[in-house]
Amino acid sequence: MLLVLYVKSPHTGKPFVAQAAWCDCYTMDMTLGKRIKWLLAGSGALLLCAGMALAYVYSRPITPAAKSAAQQSSKPTPQPAQPAFDKVRYSLADATSLWVIVNKQHPLAPLSFAPGDLVSVGNGQQMRAEAASALQQMFADAKAAGLTLDADSGYRSYATQVSTYGGFVKQYGQTYTDTISARPGYSEHQTGWAVDIGTDGCHVDNCFANTPAGQWAAANAYKYGFLLRYPGALTPITGYSHEAWHFRYVGVELTNELHRTNTATLEQFFGIRGGPTYAP
Repeated sequence: MLLVLYVKSPHTGKPFVAQAAWCDCYTMDMTLGKRIKWLLAGSGALLLCAGMALAYVYSRPITPAAKSAAQQSSKPTPQPAQPAFDKVRYSLADATSLWVIVNKQHPLAPLSFAPGDLVSVGNGQQMRAEAASALQQMFADAKAAGLTLDADSGYRSYATQVSTYGGFVKQYGQTYTDTISARPGYSEHQTGWAVDIGTDGCHVDNCFANTPAGQWAAANAYKYGFLLRYPGALTPITGYSHEAWHFRYVGVELTNELHRTNTATLEQFFGIRGGPTYAP
């Protein structure tokens, strides 16, 4: 039963509720000492009841529904899936395209193609306007970092490549030349999207990779839309020996995706044939 402890007020003589607790007892008048004892007993009974109630709550088995609800509430909020990269946004075959693939299996069409929006990038070199703007920004940021980058070679016409390739053949023979230089109509330089970058004391040479400027370019070029086109150990894919100085502009959208997916070459990313052998 519920214990209700009444105590008479010493001032008014009227009873008032001093404490209540569940127990087997009756309402009664008591001496002050007994009142204190009953007050303490009632408080203890209330604490005991509270403890039993908590023990009852926590000892109840978790139902499957409750467990499932708890698990659902603990799961992180799902994030929206990242949209798939659009690999067909630009043509891989059109000579004017930003993403045109030019390698020993994929020549330019026509072989004598020449871009129409060439602008200066300094040092007597030219590139297509979009690439030139990105290159100049990259060079400016390198300069701000205390480094010097130079455009050693940009656009080369079909006629220029005839002369360049022919000179290498005379010097090294065709077999070796095909590993270091593109035949006319098969050169990225002819697209206007490629550039050879050098720095003080190192030009068109793999020493560029060991310079602070070359290391900065290799690490940061993707931020400006440039790809180190012929990395080491990937000759079977690209068809060319390592060229630490040769960068190809393909735009920031693509270079960010290449960087994110840790993909080194255009051939690997687009699933395009490459390699050291020229198409018949």
